[in-house]
Amino acid sequence: MLPAIAGQLSRGAILAVALGVSLLPGAAGAQNAKAEAPIPAATLSLMASKGTSASAPVLFRAYKKESEIEVWKKAAGGRFVHVKTFPICRWSGQLGPKRKNGDRQTPEGFYSVAKSQMNPNSRYYLSFDVGYPNAFDRAHGGTGSAVMVHGVCSSMGCFAMTDQVVGEIYAIARDALAGGQAAFQFQSYPFRMTAANMARHRTDPNIAFWRQLKEGSDRFEATGEEVQVTVEAGRYAFTPAKEPAKERAVAIRRAAEEARIAALVDDGAAAVRTTYSDGGQNAFWAALASKGVSLGEVSRPEALAYAGQEVVVIPARRAPAPVPEAIWAGWIAPGSGLSFDPVSARFVAAYERVPDPFSDSPATYADTLPRLVRIALAGQGSDPAARGEAHWAYAADPATQPGRLAQR
Repeated sequence: MLPAIAGQLSRGAILAVALGVSLLPGAAGAQNAKAEAPIPAATLSLMASKGTSASAPVLFRAYKKESEIEVWKKAAGGRFVHVKTFPICRWSGQLGPKRKNGDRQTPEGFYSVAKSQMNPNSRYYLSFDVGYPNAFDRAHGGTGSAVMVHGVCSSMGCFAMTDQVVGEIYAIARDALAGGQAAFQFQSYPFRMTAANMARHRTDPNIAFWRQLKEGSDRFEATGEEVQVTVEAGRYAFTPAKEPAKERAVAIRRAAEEARIAALVDDGAAAVRTTYSDGGQNAFWAALASKGVSLGEVSRPEALAYAGQEVVVIPARRAPAPVPEAIWAGWIAPGSGLSFDPVSARFVAAYERVPDPFSDSPATYADTLPRLVRIALAGQGSDPAARGEAHWAYAADPATQPGRLAQR
């Protein structure tokens, strides 16, 4: 049918037919209306309360495991502030980066979205292209295109948000670009990049890649600035902050996070592998669906029953329970097997009857300590507790008399 009517239609109309866009009267107006819909008043009020506005630069952060997209806006002080979090209705694939066209993987990494990537004529209500593949993806042979944040609840590697939600996200992005932002950053993560999550997923094959993502995430958290990303030797690299104080804040946060991860591992945190039949969905949408609310088109709904299954790779090592005070008090009570060591007590008591080791007369290790041991083992000496415990240490001081006893 398309070739037969080609001569009667404009090029734009032919493209519209090919994309499945209706040519009925008013369709173009309706399309423009949804693409130009204002940001909801409640969201504008929320922005104002955070010291930002609709025209201020925007930044998005997506988390696959939690199925959320956060909206961050630059405030008057120059830092990005969290404004709102939207639930993802559907994403597909597994945790980990997208590698090739058709793998159904929702990408992970740092992406840039310019005005040209905004699509008001999407088949899925409204959308924008996140920019996959980026330089990192291409360096690793990544293939594919048209990875979107879009409407409906169906994903083949995209972030599907439902029509109403993507309408608001689109409006927020559109107004920021209209306000002068050349392109906004879209950060996509497998999960929230906490020390606990990094420790739990430490055996995953993607952990080296995720450590790179965490470095960028920590940098954003420390500075509140958009992460300046490059790719060097196939790895993400991050441009240092211009202000030394901010770069110090980055170093402090990075060191603290690495210490937290190490401490969790040392304390016996479990290591897991999180698997999916085919992606996941935010609990908000799952709860609505369980109540019979229609979410419209949902991709592979049967796979959602097997989303986020955790396979334990290294079981948690339980820390020993603390000993109740009543028990350990009994352990150290007089007469118990774990009370003050009688041999040590006799040793100290016996020492007190030895001539003053600090007098001018020689008192070396060779002639003093053996005598003390003999006295202690013979059962001589009195109770040192009556006079207070005296603690002594052997000190070798070549500058004075080697081997003399010194009080500590």
